[in-house]
Amino acid sequence: MMKSNKKTIAILIAILLTGTLIGYLAGNRQSNKSKHQQIEASANQRISESSNQQIWTCSMHPQIRQNEPGSCPICGMDLIPLEKDENGEIDPMAISMSPTAMQLASINTAIVGTMNPIKSIRLNGKVQEDERRVFSQPSHVPGRIENLTVNFTGEQVKKGQVIATVYSPELVTAQNELFEAQKSKETQPELFNSAKEKLKNWKLTERQIENMLKSGSPTETFEVRADVSGYVTQKIVNPGEYISKGDPIYKISDFSRVWVLFDVYESEMGWIRVGDKVEFTVSSIPGENFAGIISYIDPVIDAQTRVAKARVEISNTGLVLKPEMFVSGTIQAKLPKKSNAIVVPKTAVMWTGERSVVYVKHSTEQGVSFKMRKVTLGPALGESYIIENGLEEGEEIAINGTFSIDAAAQLAGKPSMMSPESSSAMTGHDHGDNKMEEELLHDEHTKHLSFKVAGSCSMCKDRIEKTALSVNGVNKANWDEKSQTVHIDFDLQKTNSDEIQKAIAKAGHDTEKFKAPDSVYKSLPACCLYDRLSY
Repeated sequence: MMKSNKKTIAILIAILLTGTLIGYLAGNRQSNKSKHQQIEASANQRISESSNQQIWTCSMHPQIRQNEPGSCPICGMDLIPLEKDENGEIDPMAISMSPTAMQLASINTAIVGTMNPIKSIRLNGKVQEDERRVFSQPSHVPGRIENLTVNFTGEQVKKGQVIATVYSPELVTAQNELFEAQKSKETQPELFNSAKEKLKNWKLTERQIENMLKSGSPTETFEVRADVSGYVTQKIVNPGEYISKGDPIYKISDFSRVWVLFDVYESEMGWIRVGDKVEFTVSSIPGENFAGIISYIDPVIDAQTRVAKARVEISNTGLVLKPEMFVSGTIQAKLPKKSNAIVVPKTAVMWTGERSVVYVKHSTEQGVSFKMRKVTLGPALGESYIIENGLEEGEEIAINGTFSIDAAAQLAGKPSMMSPESSSAMTGHDHGDNKMEEELLHDEHTKHLSFKVAGSCSMCKDRIEKTALSVNGVNKANWDEKSQTVHIDFDLQKTNSDEIQKAIAKAGHDTEKFKAPDSVYKSLPACCLYDRLSY
């Protein structure tokens, strides 16, 4: 019984081993057959692509290659002819797209043109008195202030108006000398003329001197008359005080012409020139527009605020413009030596930090394709860029949907924004389109940063964003007043978070890590005085 069981087990093991061997040999033959078919198919595809036979592909999945038209096995879209170059060869760099694919991807194109680059720059500033029209009104004789006829600042005075009375013992002595010299006027005219000149040097008029000579008795007080017309902006002395010859009594300003001083940020210095026209408005004078010409730009940038002052001189008819008024202006700035420059929308440019690319459209009998082209960017014009190199007038480029084109290039293993050297086709299919597009947006050296910045108004927003952009390496800056947060895109190889926050703090705004200097904060316009951050 025992021997019979052992014999049965041996037979079963033998049968099992035989079945396994047969299955292995059959599978190996099938695998070799499959590999042979793949190699043959690959060879046939290469032969087809190198011959004159038309190859068909999917505009959304360029890795698909067929010798005849049909539907894409991935998305079901109609296949399109693969584009060939002028010699009839398939262009390895082109991304073919059908009209349907372009419509689904929201791809729009535009013809590249030239224009005289003009950038609209917003400027903020203040009305200030013209420094050349500010005068000190002195007393020309020493003595004691007996009376002030102008008793408060802001009062208007006219040239020649009596504004003060001074008691002067020295004036009495000088008059007595004049009376004595008058007695020997016939024999010693030089002495008499010298005594008169002394009084004239004290700003006494010829009429006043003649009245003294007629009266024959000295006058103890001297009337101080205004040398200029204007408004008293400072009263320096009070009645009863003693003054010396030449000491100022009032500060008088002529407001018939004023200065408007605009803040020009460092990043915009290259756009603004003397002679540019500035149009501006004043919040306290609604409905009225003003204009003037920039007559002077400071040669030195303020170390704390990082701005220079641009001066506009303007006639102040009716004295409607008053010192310290806030103004908001715009200037249509022209970039020097850049006439007929090539300008494209910002949406057409894909920027990685190290290079900038656009996709140029090519239309042939076989269909439409796009090729990546590296360009050199010039200054930004609001929502556009000047192209220094890489494009010519008349070429057609994609201005919307560029990320979809680039994603197709990556799937096909062709040169793209992130992989400019790619050339071999990818065989896989990735459904993570959103994730891929998000990765395309960020270069390995580009970082997004958000942090708190205190502010209170649109002027604050303008100051914060322009200060951030003035830091070398910062590409984008946007401050949100509601959340008190600034969002920054910057190059990690050129700057860092601390440098950006320090620059904003120096301009007068508290950040998460750095407090603005008190002196700079106090010098901000009244509308910009925000609630300070606590540390």
